[in-house]
Amino acid sequence: MPNTKARVQATIDFPRKKSHRSCKAPPTISKDSPSPKGPPLSPRKRLAGENLCNITQYLQCSPSKQKKENQPVTPSKPRGRKLEFVLSPLKRSPVKLDILADKSPERTPFSVHKGDETPRSKASCWQTARCPPVGLHKKKDLWYQQTKQVLNTAIPDRILAREVETKDVTHFLLNHVCGEKPGSLYISGAPGTGKTACLNWILTDLKEKLGASAPIFINCMSLRNSQTIFRTIADELFGKRKLKCRGKDFAKRLAQKLTCQGPMVLLVLDEMDQLDSKAQDVLYTIFEWPHLTDSRLVLIGIANLLDLTDRILPRLQARPKCKPQLLNFAPYTRDQIVAIVQDRLSQVPGESVLESAAVQFCARKVSSVSGDVRKALDVCRRAVEIVESVARCQAMVKSKSPVKAPCSPGLKKVGLPHISQVISEVYGDRMTSRSGSECFPLQQKLLVCSLLLLLRPSKVKEVTLGKLHDAYSKVCRSQQMSGADQSECLSLCSLLESRGIVWLKQSKEARLTKVGLKIEEEDVEHALHDQALTGNILQKGLQCF
Repeated sequence: MPNTKARVQATIDFPRKKSHRSCKAPPTISKDSPSPKGPPLSPRKRLAGENLCNITQYLQCSPSKQKKENQPVTPSKPRGRKLEFVLSPLKRSPVKLDILADKSPERTPFSVHKGDETPRSKASCWQTARCPPVGLHKKKDLWYQQTKQVLNTAIPDRILAREVETKDVTHFLLNHVCGEKPGSLYISGAPGTGKTACLNWILTDLKEKLGASAPIFINCMSLRNSQTIFRTIADELFGKRKLKCRGKDFAKRLAQKLTCQGPMVLLVLDEMDQLDSKAQDVLYTIFEWPHLTDSRLVLIGIANLLDLTDRILPRLQARPKCKPQLLNFAPYTRDQIVAIVQDRLSQVPGESVLESAAVQFCARKVSSVSGDVRKALDVCRRAVEIVESVARCQAMVKSKSPVKAPCSPGLKKVGLPHISQVISEVYGDRMTSRSGSECFPLQQKLLVCSLLLLLRPSKVKEVTLGKLHDAYSKVCRSQQMSGADQSECLSLCSLLESRGIVWLKQSKEARLTKVGLKIEEEDVEHALHDQALTGNILQKGLQCF
């Protein structure tokens, strides 16, 4: 066997170690150099540095291992499909590059670095060119959000259209609290006329002048019953559970505390009509406190009833000293509602979302029904939500469609159709649904008939659930129909309350729960007279049963 080690070519000097940082240029081989003779070496018998001895063509290193830009590259003819890595940026068609330059002039389609095989951007430049950015309509969404925020029903920064009432309340507070003169003031008015908002704004403005007379504000709707008002006042005055006595003695102990020496006490009772009791002893006691000897209490009561002191508390007429001062907040007019809504919208910078005609239409409708400015703000905010939802849907459809549609020139505004749609939902006929009056359940119709029969003869606007159930049972027996028991009757009243037809005032005993109509009696009669059964019941009256 011939010795293969003796045939090793010594004329070609290959490097013993391969550097991973750089690759040297291939050595030049002269034509006159002798060619290797004999068969190639066996792979098993080659040394570690001699594995490249049989390769006549020089191989380049990988692109990431090339040293510098000035490193020469020997051209080679690829036999098949082969990736060619160059150090210059990748060349694309000029049409696509122009498109990308128009789309985003700040970004180049590729950022190719030396030695990188692929671009460093996560998403392809062609995907960026085809898909529009997600935040294209962020500015319009911001306008809608800011408009909805300023149309809330919270306490505003300034009070409009209530200059006379603000002046009267301010004069009362300065005269009695700062002048240390006890007294009482009763503020009445329909819901949404600015009673509580105006008083809170005045108290905030006069905080420094009132000094140590910090106001005690209690919402009577949050009380379980009328008797708990005394414990609540004691907890606010002296700390929670500091005044320890029996429940019946709280009124006497509070009267003693309010007549001793100390700073003036300002007590504000919102929703004061919720304190009615069997003989109205709670309201009489509270109205008598400011007129006790050496009293230091200034009382302000707020309620919706205009004739609370005349009809519910007739004994105050016999004692002129105990009669409070009266201040009525009239419903807002159309011009006042327009001024309030426009003032809210002016707080949003830029273009207004609501059209002027839409604001005028909303103010005219609300002022003719209730004059509740909160209702007007709710209608405008709901209309903005509808337009915002439509604008978002249109933006999503345009972004997903392959055909590029032209962008809308401006902001989609709230117009008359949107306000009309919301007003029809708010002030529409609640006795009949959109799908027909037959969807209104028969038992609920009979219950409304019974309530109407109880309220028509008298001027009382509310009845107890016990009386309502008795009248309802009589009507069901006369028509030979099975009626619901008292617990089921309460559930029916809750369903009617959710429809916005009646209101409920809960009590500890279900039979003492008070029920009243939330809409006009004429609208109820008109809706019920359309049916033969309910119309016959209303014609006969309750006495026939």
